[in-house]
Amino acid sequence: MFADDFNQQGVDALLARWRAQRKIFTPRFPTGANNRISDVVGVTVGHSTLSEGDIQTGVTAIVPPGGNLYTHPLPCGAAVLNGFAKPMGLTQVRELGELQTPILLGNTFSVGTLFNAMVRQSCVDFPQIGRGSATINPLVLECNDAFLNDIQAMAVDERHVLEALRSARPEFARGSVGAGRGMSCFGLKGGVGTASRYHQSLDAHLGVLVLANFGVLSELTLDGVRIGSEIESILPDLAPQVDAGSIIIIMACDRPLDSRQLTRIARRAGAGIGRLGSYWGHGSGDIAVAFSTRRECTLLQDDDLEPLLAMAADATEQAVLDAMLAADTVVGFQQHARLGLTAVLDYLVTRKG
Repeated sequence: MFADDFNQQGVDALLARWRAQRKIFTPRFPTGANNRISDVVGVTVGHSTLSEGDIQTGVTAIVPPGGNLYTHPLPCGAAVLNGFAKPMGLTQVRELGELQTPILLGNTFSVGTLFNAMVRQSCVDFPQIGRGSATINPLVLECNDAFLNDIQAMAVDERHVLEALRSARPEFARGSVGAGRGMSCFGLKGGVGTASRYHQSLDAHLGVLVLANFGVLSELTLDGVRIGSEIESILPDLAPQVDAGSIIIIMACDRPLDSRQLTRIARRAGAGIGRLGSYWGHGSGDIAVAFSTRRECTLLQDDDLEPLLAMAADATEQAVLDAMLAADTVVGFQQHARLGLTAVLDYLVTRKG
């Protein structure tokens, strides 16, 4: 059997499963109770979404537990898979291995605004900052949403950051919301997605949240099936996307881990991205950050990291699919449009009869 025939059988089986079960992904490991990053107790997520005409953008805040991260930072590690990116705060996180603030996600031109808003709010919460005590290191990460959003309008302001922070909850929207509003993924609609995994013998949750804005449609692979070329052949007028838009991956774990171990776990996000069909293109900022909600001195042994490494890849893959499946179709800047994956799969099923 030729490879094309084999893949077509896989596409047909995938679409049949979608028709019957509305499912296209089989996790390799048990999920947390809600399959969200907030299955790690204390982690919350909030959004502020701007959606009017050419403005399709927003802010997403990932808030770790513990109200005083300034004096009681959490262990944190980071992996830069491809560095075509404009983050703030990442250098100090990688040097000291500590997370001092909630993590803010936005578009490329909003990074300065997000940083300033986090500094300003931190100075309200901790008046000693910079006045006898050390300054603070906000962590701000971005993707470029310029296809769907008029990024030059710089529509995000500090009140949107505060709205995202104040709205943070364990239950949160996904898809075309917050920082994900204007994002594209594999030539379709991207956005915010999440997943979690649980390992019983370690009693460990690993939660993942992604801001997905990357990938070439022809390479899109769902649960091991290369379906992107099928979508291209049926919907040939879709606006192209190169593998250059970026992805941010945030991981949280409820076992005691140090920065080195967390960096190793974060790096495995790359395996999950690769399973989807991405190779981290030249113009892509692909960054993974992992933090632990535990500060104990007794760490998990390195030999015990194996399941967490595997779960990091698995949850990242599903989190991207979650972003795409949850995303609504969006029409934005200059009438550019990206279709939601759910709508596309439904259309393909209808075409197959």
